[in-house]
Amino acid sequence: TAVQALPVIIPVALITGSMLIVQFSQLSGQVDLGKLLVVLVLREIGPLITAIIVILRSATAVTIEMSYMCVLHEIDALEMAGIDPLHTVCFPRLVGITTAIVSLILVFDLVAIIGGYAIVKGTTILPVEGFFQQIAKGVVGTDIAVGILKGAFFGVTITVTCLYHGLARKNQITQVPVATSRAAVDCFFYCLVINIFISFIFYV
Repeated sequence: TAVQALPVIIPVALITGSMLIVQFSQLSGQVDLGKLLVVLVLREIGPLITAIIVILRSATAVTIEMSYMCVLHEIDALEMAGIDPLHTVCFPRLVGITTAIVSLILVFDLVAIIGGYAIVKGTTILPVEGFFQQIAKGVVGTDIAVGILKGAFFGVTITVTCLYHGLARKNQITQVPVATSRAAVDCFFYCLVINIFISFIFYV
């Protein structure tokens, strides 16, 4: 999930970072630019956009895979063979998606800030001198820890939600698209709630 999602994460991060730098360098002035980027990218935008990309790309695939395994009775076959599906099917996906989201959030943050600065510096005449000094002053350990914490909670929530919808008992293959749609919507809603809740705890 992590490596295969990089071709999507990196361009989105570059576009997001350069767009924010262009807008805020015009509106707020150099003094506030670094702090604004830290607040927006590290705390909010980075984790949320990463979670959305993982939901669209990987979480829906997990739901479809689990649904087909139920419809085709592959889960029942594993249980009849004495193999626990939770350990062989569910747990590896939980670990994989969670670690992937945490890693991709860190990549998104770095690419959005450094890559966005490079694009703006190379293609515009906007005043972005002293940008990294402002970033260094604005970043605190809490910002990085909150991003990692959000990624961990997002990963667990997305995986559990998709496994729940995917492993729900199905009799017909036509129920698979419905379960996939519900899983994606639920994952997005739960991630929004978790994001607001964690931000409220640490910053309010």
